[in-house]
Amino acid sequence: MKTSIRFGVALAALVALGGCASTYQGGEKQGLGTLIGGAAGAVTGAQFGSGGGRLAMTALGTLAGAVIGNSFGQSLDRADRQYASRAQQVALEYEPSGSETTWRNPDTGNYGVIKPTQTYRSPSGEYCREYQHTIIVGGRTQEAYGRACRQPDGSWEIRNES
Repeated sequence: MKTSIRFGVALAALVALGGCASTYQGGEKQGLGTLIGGAAGAVTGAQFGSGGGRLAMTALGTLAGAVIGNSFGQSLDRADRQYASRAQQVALEYEPSGSETTWRNPDTGNYGVIKPTQTYRSPSGEYCREYQHTIIVGGRTQEAYGRACRQPDGSWEIRNES
C-alpha cells in the first residue's frame, strides 16, 4: 500500500480522535497527548505487516498510541514536558549508551529518567539512537521506548515512541 494512503488513513484516524479529545473534559494536555501518541503509534504500526495487514497495523498503532498519549497528556503539564524534552536532548547528544539522565519538575514533583540504549547509523547515513524514557507521575511509573535521529541543525528528532 502506498505511503500516502497509509498516511491518509492515519491522519483521518487522528482527526477523528482529535474531535473526541476536544470535547473530553481532560483538557488541552490530554488532547495534545492523544494526537501525538496517535501519530507515533501510526508510524510504529506502519512498520509491520504487508498489504491490508499493514493498514490494520497502522490503525491499531494509531489507536494504541492515542490511548497511551492520552494517559501521558493527562498527567504531564507543559513544564514537565519541557524538563523532559531538555533532558532527552542532553541524553541523546552527550551520554553514552547505558547511562541515565534525569529530570524533575520541582513544582509538580513529576520526574523521569532517559537512558540511551543503542547508537547506530541509519541506511540513509543519519546518526540515530534508541532510548528508554521512564516517567514517574503521581507515584505511577510509565515506560516509553523510542528512536531519535540527529538533524542537520544538531537537534534530535523523535522518529517513533511507544
